[in-house]
Amino acid sequence: MKKPAIIVPEGVKEVLLHACCAPCSSAIVEWMLANGVKPTIFYYNPNIWPREEYEIRKNESKRHAERLGLTWIDGDYDHQSWLGGVCGLEGEPERGRRCEQCFTLRLTKTALKAKELGIRWFATTLASSRWKSLEQIERAGHQAEQAVEGTAFWAQNWRKGGLQDRRNQLLKEFNFYNQLYCGCEYSFRQKNKSSKEEME
Repeated sequence: MKKPAIIVPEGVKEVLLHACCAPCSSAIVEWMLANGVKPTIFYYNPNIWPREEYEIRKNESKRHAERLGLTWIDGDYDHQSWLGGVCGLEGEPERGRRCEQCFTLRLTKTALKAKELGIRWFATTLASSRWKSLEQIERAGHQAEQAVEGTAFWAQNWRKGGLQDRRNQLLKEFNFYNQLYCGCEYSFRQKNKSSKEEME
C-alpha cells in the first residue's frame, strides 16, 4: 500500500500555521480544511525588508485568511530584533546558517504563540518553497518545540501531494502578489546580484 504524501499526526484537529506569505499558504490551508484540520494563521516575518514589502505580504495573507473565515494573527514587525538575531551571519549564502537561524527565530516565536493559545501543534508554510532547505526547516521546528514545553512541530514537505501545482493555480485564482525574493535585505541583494550576473 502506497504511503500518503501528506500525513496528519494522530489526533491533530487544530494547528497554528506559521505563514510566510499568502501564495505559499493557500494550497496548504485548502488541504488542511479538506482533511479535518483547522488552521489558525500566524503571520510572523520580521525578516522581510523593506517595510513596504512586509506590509504588502502581510495584507495579502490577511486577505486570504479573512476570505476563508480563518483566524489570522499579526505577529508584529520588529526587523531590528531580527537583525540582532542573525548578527554575524550577514555574509552567509542562501540556504546557509543565516537562513536556518532565521527559521529558528520565527518558529520559536510560533511555538510560544501556540502555547499561549493552547494549541499544541504548529507547522510552517516555509516548507512549501523549493528555494528553501527542508532539512533546515525541520531542524528549526524541532529546536522550537524543544524550547517551548508542551508544543509539537508538524514536520511536513508541503510540496508533495500535488500541492505545488495547486499553489500555482490558487496564486492566479486569488490574484496574489507574488514576491521575487525570500524577504530579507541579504536575499534581495543576492537575488539582484544573480540576475545581474546572468545578464552579463
